[in-house]
Parts: sequence; C-alpha cells; structure tokens
Amino acid sequence: MPIRRRDFITSAALAGGAQLLGTSRAWAGANDRIRVAIVGVGGRGRDHMNATRQIPGVEIAAFCDPDQTRLNEKAAEYEKRTGQKRPALYPDLRRALEDKSIDAITVAACNHWHALATIWGCQAGKHVYVEKPLCHDMFSGAQMVAAARKYNRVVQGGTQRRSNGRIRKAMLALREGVIGDVYMSRCIHFQKRDSLGFKQTEDAPSTLNWDLWTGPAPMQPFHRNLHPYNWHWFWDYGNGELGNNGIHYIDVARWGVNKTLPSKIYSSGGRFGYKDQAQTPNTQLNSYEFDDGTKMVVEIRGRYTNGEGNQSSGIMFYGSKGYMAFDKNTESFQVFLEGRKEPEPDLGTLDDGIDKGDEDRSHFGNFFDAIRAGDSKKLTADVNETYLSTSFCLLGNISYRLGRELRFDPSTRRFIGDREADGMLREKYRAPYTIPEKV
Repeated sequence: MPIRRRDFITSAALAGGAQLLGTSRAWAGANDRIRVAIVGVGGRGRDHMNATRQIPGVEIAAFCDPDQTRLNEKAAEYEKRTGQKRPALYPDLRRALEDKSIDAITVAACNHWHALATIWGCQAGKHVYVEKPLCHDMFSGAQMVAAARKYNRVVQGGTQRRSNGRIRKAMLALREGVIGDVYMSRCIHFQKRDSLGFKQTEDAPSTLNWDLWTGPAPMQPFHRNLHPYNWHWFWDYGNGELGNNGIHYIDVARWGVNKTLPSKIYSSGGRFGYKDQAQTPNTQLNSYEFDDGTKMVVEIRGRYTNGEGNQSSGIMFYGSKGYMAFDKNTESFQVFLEGRKEPEPDLGTLDDGIDKGDEDRSHFGNFFDAIRAGDSKKLTADVNETYLSTSFCLLGNISYRLGRELRFDPSTRRFIGDREADGMLREKYRAPYTIPEKV
C-alpha cells in the first residue's frame, strides 16, 4: 500500500519555510552532505549514479528498483567503481521515502512512474530530480508542479541541455535579436531502430515485482518486450521516440521561440519498414502553431534515412534576418545572416557558473546547488519548464492517435470543442498507485 498521506505531510511540514529544510534536519552548513536515493537503476540510472557521485558533498544513500537482479548488479558496480560500501537497496520506493536521512531522490524509472514518484517524494519532504519526459499525461504533470510548489521542494526536470553553456549563450543571442524576429523553430531526431519482433506473455521473473513495476499503468501480462527497455514503444508506459529523445530538442526549440503552449497541433506518421509488437510510431512529423502564428516543427525518423545537411539530430531557428542551426561537429549553434556567405563568428559559451563542461554533471550540480541555496529559482530546468516542453510530446501523440488536427486553449489547457481529445489529457490510474486529485 502507498505511504499514508498524513505521514508525508508530517515530514513535509518542515519544508514550508523559505529555507527549504531537508526531510528531518536543517542544513548544518555549506559542507553538509546531501543524501540521495536513485530511483530506477537501468541505463539512465547508471548515468545518475556516475554524475551524482562526482559532485562534492553528495552521497548516494540508496538504490530503488522493483527488479532485485538490477539492484544487486548496480550495487556491485557501485562498490567496484568507488571502493565504497554499497548503498541501501529498496525494491519499493515507498520504503526509501520513509528514510528521514534521505534528502533527495533522482528518478530514472519508466515514464509512467515519473509523476507519482515525484509527488510522493515532495510529500515526503524530499527534493526531486526527475527524468524527461516529465510525465505520462497532462494531468499528472500539473500535479507534479503543484506538489513542488505546495511542499516548497526543489524539483529539477531532466532536460539537461538547459545547463549547457553553449546552448544557454545561443538562447540569449536569440533573445537579443541575433537573427531578428524568430518565426519558426524546427528540430529533428533521426535514429534507426530495428523491429522488436513479437514476444509471448509469460510469468514475470521471480526477482521482478511486476505489480510495482506496472504501478499506475493498467495491469497486463509480462513479456520481454516490456522489460527492461522496450516499454518506451508501448502507450501504457512510454511516449515513443517523441518523448524518449525528441523531448530534448523540443525543449530547446520551445526555449528559443520563447513560448509556452501551442494553440494548434497536428501529427502524422506510422510504424514503417516492419511489423512488430510495438505501438508507438517510428516515424512522426509534428506541427505546432502558437496564437501569434509562430511555428514549431518536430520530425522523428526511425528507419534508414538521409540527414539534413550534416545533421541527424539538431535544432534550427528561422528569423527575419537569417537563421541559426546546430552544428553537430562542434556541438554549438552557427548563425547565418541574409546576404552573407559564411556563418557569423562562434557565439561561444555563457560563463555564468553553471556549465562545467559535462552536461549531465552540470545539470545535477545545478540541482544540488539550488538545494543548498534554498532557492528553486536557481534551477535551469524547473519542473514547470520541463512540464511545458513535455506537453508538446503528449499533445503531439494525442493528435497522432486521433488522426486529426487539434485546437488547444493554452489558458485552460483543454482542447477546443473536442471531448474525445480532452479525455486523453488524463489517464486512468490503477489503484493504489493513483495520482491524487489534491496533492
């Protein structure tokens, strides 16, 4: 059963002041250690471990995963790499949240678990770093933002390009008019993925708690195209390539045009080149339009394909004076102005103390710096920013699944005259893993 809400509130009551106290203690000083539990210990969980353990003053206190085999493997890997004692191992996140010595959690679980883990974490008085895409549906994302605000927690979204100094400098240049008035952004992600084939249902391994893994999603039989990785391509758990990798480019594209949510959405595509068990498209073209006519175009390709120039993954901005394009070779943006044959001088990097060379480490460092400062405004990817960008994935997928253009009201966050689409803004959660009406 879930942790009782009153237990969350008791511990979280300490967090109501401006100092952003830890779960059960105030920070003793700038050198006080922050104890962290990593939730979800697959490939991205390993990245969390590697980045977090390099940050001074941060201790990995626990690993959480419903797969006991993975827990044991990650603990052994941690011991070998660090020479330190293995952290506590919790198959059930709720047991880690009861540990008052843990100050923060980082969430690298499957997408359908992001919201509940974050909300429970905030209610338990923990600060939260949560991976992209932030949520699996619009309602749960809104509740994540509400929980962060109500319990005064530092909640960082895993859109780590916001802690990249070169990208931050490019976004500042756009604001300063380097290519004039920006009227469109376009982002692409071309990554060949092969067929999953078909897997028969079977009993889940004895070391995997299938009920916990399924969590808020509808219960269904286990098969090996769901665990450990290919859940990304099934609607109950993942958001397709649009939410898997596309979100990184969408986030920068939205950042560059300086918008919140679109008023028109259209998505088309399919699962081309083979027939397999997966459900999400491997090829998808999404068009978004804002109230002032500004546009965003997002394209995903999952089969063998040409690139665009020298790009297979990148972002472009178009303005009244020229365009700005991501250069894969230099990992930076180049500016091309109308009437000039060569690109403008390199924009350089924004030296604001955030970018430290390693994007992941920098983003985690920013999270822990904000905790120590007691100021969520110091975050480069506050939960609401990553929620807004994630919404483009969710809205695009709704349009794709319904097969039509959708009109959307950014102020009410509802579709216009479309009850069927509105019904897809909020999922049906499986008890007892339900997203609360009030956090």
